[in-house]
Amino acid sequence: MSPVSLLQDGEVAVITIDNPPVNALSQPVRAGLVRCIADAEQDGQVRSIVLMCAGRTFIAGADIREFDRPPMEPHLPDIVSRIEACMKPVVAALHGTAFGGGLEVAMGCHYRIAVETAQVGLPEVKLGLLPGASGTQRLPRLAGVQKALEIMLSGDPLPAPEALASGIVDRVVQTDLATAAIALALEVSGRPPRRVRDLPVAAVDPSVFEQARSNVAERARGLFSPAKIIRCVEMATDLSFDAGCEAERQLFLECKASPQSAGLRHAFFAERETGKVPGIDGDTPLRPVNSVAVIGAGTMGAGIAYACLSARLPVRIMDNSREGLEQGVATIRELFDAGVKRGKLSDADRTAGLARLSTGNDYESLADTDLVIEAAFENIAVKKEIFSALDRVCKPGSILATNTSTLDIDAIASATNRAADVIGLHFFSPAHVMRLLEIVRGRATATDVIATSLQFAKRLRKIGVVVGNGFGFVGNRMLYSYGRENQLLLLEGAAPEVIDRVLYDWGMAMGPNAVGDLAGLDVGYRIRRERSNLPDDPRYYRVADLLAGMGRFGQKTGKGMYLYEKGSRSGVPDPEVQALIENESKKLGIVRRSIDAAEIIDRCIYGLVTEGARILQDGIALRPGDIDVIWINGYGFPRHRGGPMHYADAVGLDRVYARVCEFRDRFGAQYWQPPPLLEQLARDGGTFSQFVASG
Repeated sequence: MSPVSLLQDGEVAVITIDNPPVNALSQPVRAGLVRCIADAEQDGQVRSIVLMCAGRTFIAGADIREFDRPPMEPHLPDIVSRIEACMKPVVAALHGTAFGGGLEVAMGCHYRIAVETAQVGLPEVKLGLLPGASGTQRLPRLAGVQKALEIMLSGDPLPAPEALASGIVDRVVQTDLATAAIALALEVSGRPPRRVRDLPVAAVDPSVFEQARSNVAERARGLFSPAKIIRCVEMATDLSFDAGCEAERQLFLECKASPQSAGLRHAFFAERETGKVPGIDGDTPLRPVNSVAVIGAGTMGAGIAYACLSARLPVRIMDNSREGLEQGVATIRELFDAGVKRGKLSDADRTAGLARLSTGNDYESLADTDLVIEAAFENIAVKKEIFSALDRVCKPGSILATNTSTLDIDAIASATNRAADVIGLHFFSPAHVMRLLEIVRGRATATDVIATSLQFAKRLRKIGVVVGNGFGFVGNRMLYSYGRENQLLLLEGAAPEVIDRVLYDWGMAMGPNAVGDLAGLDVGYRIRRERSNLPDDPRYYRVADLLAGMGRFGQKTGKGMYLYEKGSRSGVPDPEVQALIENESKKLGIVRRSIDAAEIIDRCIYGLVTEGARILQDGIALRPGDIDVIWINGYGFPRHRGGPMHYADAVGLDRVYARVCEFRDRFGAQYWQPPPLLEQLARDGGTFSQFVASG
């Protein structure tokens, strides 16, 4: 049965797409559109046509899954052209979202009407693409060059009222959309079709394009699709419509074939896979979460509390220090104030949010709380003491969560008589901003607790990734391999600012030394003091530990790996630190040398890859894509590279394995012995993604 149907309503033919869940433009949809447009055009009783969609949305975009398959006719640009060429007026009726190819189809129609809650947009840039079905040529004709660039370069949605003001849609209604669309179709039925291709592009100063290029060079570091979008819009101003479309299509195909787009598409699908956990489905019961308590009012606890308050949950925040509690509340107030200042919240939102906040230091007040999140000092004894107290007072069925970033969930759960209720909810700093939430299952964690935690992450608008228990879980376990190589490179001859610049230029959000100063060198120092299984290696985090021991914690103290002027977050190289590093190299008998960018990148990134392979072997991560999602959203790994595991697949595991073996032979097997999984896949010509399929 075709996902596209045609019904006649008097003189109006209504074409309806019904391709759940988002009416994506799959090949059957495209073929059905061609057939129905032709049938309606040939029907002598039909004077105009309405194109609409069933379900919760208009066409939300192309079927991205088809991008890695051989192209199938009819192609989307041909569909858009065919709709526009129709001799009878075609009205697009928009609800939900009209994104990407969906908006291009709508712009191929002669009129557009939208319900007030609809959104339109061309988000292709977020997948390393550009609109490839005439979108770059049509949008400037409707909205003007400046607005078109803004929409396509941001990839963000535009609400229907703003789309009306911009000229993208012709009418916005609050009433029944289908009735209004049919009325509009009847209204225009005697008119010749109004084709977007025939509209002129309003004149614009050429400096607009240079300014756009300058802006994307800063914001879209390392990406090339934004520059191609600008070029397409520029061509719309000085080429014919057909010539502009031809050039657009060529640039689209270049983007589609690029490693950048492959990485961004991988990240897109990997994020959607994280919710698929064996043993959990739509029938898994959920525990109610109508109240939350946060134990610990420090920076992390306050951020977690604010995130929950912003999700309209009542929150009780607790701290064993009155001063700490007051500071935590002040931080939450500041976050609400900042939201109002940025225009993200209204004064009423702030007032209501703060009204949902309560404070205290008595555990008995948590008796009826549905979810308790511990965000205390990273010390196993402290956390066990808290969980023992929670076990005594919390009602049966309460979820007891720890925000630990490295410690053993099972050890923490052992302080209770309800290990099934205990889970790790590892927020990333700043907790109210970072999208990632590592959901750490213990040996005994109940299935409904895991399912509820995934739902809780969605409520907070975060990406929840379920991982197994073990030191550092996924993200921080891998971070130690990445950071280890950075620390060794320092001793071997690479300056902190050189390492940071190389990895920043490669695509990381920040270099590892700048990250250490931002997070606080004391944090990792305390965690390493808690560990009993540190490598027997005097070089291991030697520089970071020495700096922390000197009270150089980073930005918070004005000195860390870098120096910071008062009020500045930008560090400058410190000759004192460089002298310390060189002195330690001498003490350890390390001959310093010149280290090129390729070695810095490969050692740090392949350090991640090898540890990721071990994590997969150990069953700590469900799939390589989960590792990629964690590193993209929690650690600033460049999204266009798809995450460390996808990046290794793209490089070729045979090449990665050969480089790891080279490092083993040069630097020893302690850190560089290839994991069996990497060795096997490299030998068999496989990929990490294939490991998922067979694992």
